[in-house]
Amino acid sequence: MTNNSLKILEEMDIESFQKDLIEWFEMEMRDLPWRKDQDPYKVWVSEIMLQQTRVDTVIPYFTRFLEKFPSIEVLANADEDQVLKAWEGLGYYSRVRNLQSAVKEVHEKYEGQVPDDPKEIATLKGVGPYTAGAILSIAYGKPEPAVDGNVMRVLSRILLIWEDIAKPSTRKTFETAVRGLISHENPSYFNQALMELGALICTPTSPSCLLCPVRDHCQAFDAGVQNELPVKTKKKKQRPVELVTAVLKDEQNRILIRKRPESGLLANMWEFPSAEVSIEYRSEKEQFKEYFKEEYQVDLSLGDMVGRIEHVFSHLIWNIHVFSGELQGDIQEGPALKLVKAEDLKEFAFPVSHQKIIKQFIDLEK
Repeated sequence: MTNNSLKILEEMDIESFQKDLIEWFEMEMRDLPWRKDQDPYKVWVSEIMLQQTRVDTVIPYFTRFLEKFPSIEVLANADEDQVLKAWEGLGYYSRVRNLQSAVKEVHEKYEGQVPDDPKEIATLKGVGPYTAGAILSIAYGKPEPAVDGNVMRVLSRILLIWEDIAKPSTRKTFETAVRGLISHENPSYFNQALMELGALICTPTSPSCLLCPVRDHCQAFDAGVQNELPVKTKKKKQRPVELVTAVLKDEQNRILIRKRPESGLLANMWEFPSAEVSIEYRSEKEQFKEYFKEEYQVDLSLGDMVGRIEHVFSHLIWNIHVFSGELQGDIQEGPALKLVKAEDLKEFAFPVSHQKIIKQFIDLEK
């Protein structure tokens, strides 16, 4: 933290800031299902779901997930395919695989009790500084910082912090700031209020400063620079990838699906056979047929392309060329390769891009 921001922090009326922020939160907090109680398991699930995902999207997923996996013990003992299916559509699937892995450790090592010690909770898979701070403060009432994008935006304006929030090293600055400001009497509401303020009032563009409960404490508003903060460098452009995906049927009208590898992008999700192609290098159809024959020792016939689907990741853009076709020979099924009826596709967890293929190009009534 710069000397100027430290000076601002030291000169703030911190008690007044805490009071104004928490009283606003008590009046204005949204009615969200994970706020019904302070169960650390529910807080944990909600915080993992809320990473990279909007609140409105998370609410129905959270409710269904808790109905299916109501406790640490149930989730620890659940089949991974069921867990992935419950997460289907939320994306960033490594989140839920890490969550289940960490829940198993809590079940075995901590007798099903989420640790309330900062060092112990930080060792759990997928539990970074933010998630640890959220669980410790919200569920256990410990004055630990929980610094997400909302918190960094709010505090960069309150304290005139001009450091680039896109740099991982900057998080320490904001953790220091939260430790200096946090209410020790009610750290749960304090941290949630900072997040809520960033979500509802202190938004990325056009912040509603006239509605802000802590406007009188805000140095950016006072200086008229609230729209210039936070400082955030732009991410690199996403790399486009051309893919051919084929909906392939056998003589019994069953559809071929396969499981993705155990690690990497969309690990352990099911998909229709796909291959990356170069659209500048002979026909995409021929490239896919050659790939498939080499991979599975089976020939196939492909019809015309039935459509295209674009799917955007944080670092990639998939341009998917969708074909339908028929297998010309028997294929060896296994744990990661299955022939299934169209109506049974709903039993498997597919990434969003392949759910779109099911919806647009497959007749599930057959």
